Amino acid sequence: MVNVFYEEAGTLKVGNILADNTTSLQIESIHGKRSKIKTGSVLLRFENPPIHEFMQQAQEMAADIDVNFLWECCEENNEFTGQELANDYFGHTPNSVEIAAITILLSQNPIYFHKKGTGRYKAAPPEILRAALASREKKRLAEEKQAGYVQQLVAFELPDTFRPLLDDLLYKPDKNTIEWKALEAACAATRLSVPRLLEQCGAIPSTHDYHFNQFLYEHFPEGTGTDSLLPDFHRADPEDFPLAAVTAFSIDDAATTEIDDAFSVTPLTFGSFRIGIHIATPALGVAPDSLLDKFAAKRLSTVYLPGRKITMLPESVIQHFTLSETRRRPVLSLYLDVADDFTVTSTFSRIETIEVSTNLRLDVLEQQFNETTLRENQANYPFAHELRVLWDFSSKMEKLRGKDQDINSEKVDYSFAIEQDRVSISERRRGAPIDKVVSELMIFANAEWGKQLADAGFAGIYRSQGNGKVKMSLSPAPHQGLGVSQYTWSSSPMRRYVDLINQRQLIALVSGNPPAYTREDDALLITMRDFEMAYATYAEFQRGMERYWCLRWLLQENIHTTGAVVVKENLIKLDRLPLIARVPSLPDLSPGTFVTVGISQIDLLDRTLNASFLGKRED
Repeated sequence: MVNVFYEEAGTLKVGNILADNTTSLQIESIHGKRSKIKTGSVLLRFENPPIHEFMQQAQEMAADIDVNFLWECCEENNEFTGQELANDYFGHTPNSVEIAAITILLSQNPIYFHKKGTGRYKAAPPEILRAALASREKKRLAEEKQAGYVQQLVAFELPDTFRPLLDDLLYKPDKNTIEWKALEAACAATRLSVPRLLEQCGAIPSTHDYHFNQFLYEHFPEGTGTDSLLPDFHRADPEDFPLAAVTAFSIDDAATTEIDDAFSVTPLTFGSFRIGIHIATPALGVAPDSLLDKFAAKRLSTVYLPGRKITMLPESVIQHFTLSETRRRPVLSLYLDVADDFTVTSTFSRIETIEVSTNLRLDVLEQQFNETTLRENQANYPFAHELRVLWDFSSKMEKLRGKDQDINSEKVDYSFAIEQDRVSISERRRGAPIDKVVSELMIFANAEWGKQLADAGFAGIYRSQGNGKVKMSLSPAPHQGLGVSQYTWSSSPMRRYVDLINQRQLIALVSGNPPAYTREDDALLITMRDFEMAYATYAEFQRGMERYWCLRWLLQENIHTTGAVVVKENLIKLDRLPLIARVPSLPDLSPGTFVTVGISQIDLLDRTLNASFLGKRED
């Protein structure tokens, strides 16, 4: 029986000829499969040895041939077949196995022999062969190194060369490196994620830093330092502006360093009075298009998270403009002349300086200024009279906005304090008198200044709300949620870049100068677009870190069972924490139902926990 040694789809095969149709053959493989091949793909016809022995003998012979010597036997620049090279190599007329052995070697060594067609080859030029061999050796060494890395990682040992690459491997890996390939292979072998495997190897000593550094790596790749910007900062001289004849105070959280606003109440005639809303003016020291301005435009907002923050402006700029007590600071003031029935009769704005008498802090002030002290007319605390006036005024403004029936007293804000890696989380009811005073004054200022910009034809960045959707635009429009005809952000220029831009416009308006920006200015559109994206990103990061610290608190306090309230479906909110969790075992309960849940399997790397339903409770 005549057999054939042939090539099909780049693979060398053997088979018995069943039918010869001149241009094609019907063959049967060693496994009994029948197929049709073209005559041109046949490399050799033979009768012996049988096909089940032929390939084994040819492969064994090929393994004994030195490929380097075979390459040296080739004539440079000449094409040849396996049979032609076998004639030269063996020095006699080769048999079928010898021809097949040489052909197999040619096929298996493309570095040495370049294929030129079915069964035809050409020896690689010496310089190309040297380069290819060097590349192959480099690849072999890399594969050997990669295998060593995998072996270490599977044993939860971190290779030394991984240490300087950890941030890249965790947050933005180059998937062409052998380190990443080794890590990927080790993850597949251990069935662990990349962060989990590296944690097992001791490469993530702090889960907090893992989350924080991931955010920095993506959004602050150049770091958070600001020293290079200091020469670009114009230090506004308070002596350049008149000193306001007011006694001002600020109201902020104890940890606040960016004190943007302060207030004053000055008696006038016939029971009327003047309210001053005083806003810090970093716009006086940060010139448009300066390096410092570009820096702020890139950050767009201060980033907040429990225990720390990344400020929009450098600390030196903040310290120069923050409204610290007993220091003279430049401000943009909005004054409201108010009648004895708390009706605003007129408003005007000034650029001036003030000396804040006292920085009132919420934790102390709430004990003195609250519903009880207001009801009992207690006045034995600093600025009691002024705060009472502002409370009555704010109550009227809230009513005029149509928001006096809004219920905020059931909403809770949470504060996080981190000391020596321990977290305390405190609850604070929203809608307290302090909240109303500050929020109403800020709403009035932002709405009034927005109106002044619009009336003067100055461009500004506005926030509006319609049908429940909040958006930013360059045109004033009603904000239904606040109940005002227009609204800008201009009261936090040290914390938000939008406020800084609006403050530049307001300073130009008050000073009688041309505006810094026009409606056609690309800077306004770019700022709006970038700010909304950044603000959403920062808020999501803050929520993620607050969730992290809630989980840390549960571990710290050894909480295994806790109360919760059903939010909807199988979502619950844990007591005393701003933490939402899913409870697969929760029965069908209506929102607001109080339940008891078990807590287990807290994972700080994935920021997850396992919550199980234990029963309903009555509260």
